[in-house]
Amino acid sequence: MPATEITVTSAGMVAGKELLIPTGVLGSTFPHIQDWVTSKLKAKAPVKDVSASVLVKGIKQWAAYEEKAGSRKVLTVFRIT
Repeated sequence: MPATEITVTSAGMVAGKELLIPTGVLGSTFPHIQDWVTSKLKAKAPVKDVSASVLVKGIKQWAAYEEKAGSRKVLTVFRIT
């Protein structure tokens, strides 16, 4: 299942989950989401799957990962096709 990185903006909270709206900007495409996760782990950058705590408007299948970048957290969202 190919995964494409997408850029999203937060639209607040809905039913206890963060609602994310895609901006239309597409990033890298990976043959499988595990390829991205493996590359992050090899680079010693731990990532946490937060897909259950977010909703992405207009996309049926997605994966969301959170990683630390300095003192802040970076959210990376993928559209799975």
